[in-house]
Amino acid sequence: MRTGSRWPARDELHRWHERRGWGQRRRCVEHGERGGITILVIGCMVVAALLIMGTIVATSAQIARVRLLDVADNAALDAADALDLGVYDRGLGQSVGISTATVWDSAHAYLADLDPPSRVTDWRLEPGTGTLDGETAVVVLSARVELPVVGALLDSVGGSVTITVRGAARAGLVD
Repeated sequence: MRTGSRWPARDELHRWHERRGWGQRRRCVEHGERGGITILVIGCMVVAALLIMGTIVATSAQIARVRLLDVADNAALDAADALDLGVYDRGLGQSVGISTATVWDSAHAYLADLDPPSRVTDWRLEPGTGTLDGETAVVVLSARVELPVVGALLDSVGGSVTITVRGAARAGLVD
């Protein structure tokens, strides 16, 4: 019959640790304390997941804003080329003459021919679309955007994310 442990070297190591006061862990276990880090690991993983989801949502909103800004700039460029019929009475100045009505009509027609970018559910022209000086076309576009991860949560509480962008363009005359 064999006496002692199967691993005498390990037992000797434990005794060596206890002589140096390194056996404190065993005494803590006897008092009901355990050194588990499960809660810490779960907490860190939750924080990391929230940071990743926040980054995804913010990036998606920024990409949607850039796409809408591109559409607003292109609509303003299209509207800047729309010649106001009153130019036949007044003549041409240094740039193409436009009016607020031609900017609205041209921008509305441009948006009607275009499919909204991905994650954009609806868009519309806002007040401020038009021209102030008769030469610069300004298009103010607002759109409702669905964001990943939090989109369903926002819909369930009746909220949404609306992004408003402004594009301006001027068409000059070339000699």
